[in-house]
Amino acid sequence: MLENLKPKLELAGYVPDTDFVLQDVGNELKKKMIYTHSEKLAIAFGLIATPDGTPIRITKNLRICGDCHTFCKLVSKITNRLIVVRDANRFHHFSEAVCPCEDY
Repeated sequence: MLENLKPKLELAGYVPDTDFVLQDVGNELKKKMIYTHSEKLAIAFGLIATPDGTPIRITKNLRICGDCHTFCKLVSKITNRLIVVRDANRFHHFSEAVCPCEDY
């Protein structure tokens, strides 16, 4: 599912921010690793497992990284879905590429 979204995300202006990969590896490997963040995998599963138009709700015990925040905003617009992510500090409600937290 993530592979299917990549071209659409790139057309929407998504560029993976590899600064959020903390391992000391090459840039190409960082680009691959950034797609394995738990939020992205959970969204991919939600897109596969739920009917179109159904909100996707994710809970995690860590803060959402900036790259995943951008990813969620764009996926919400591309798929026309509400994506709600509860991280360690707040709820993020992504709808039509907007999150009310203003990228906090």
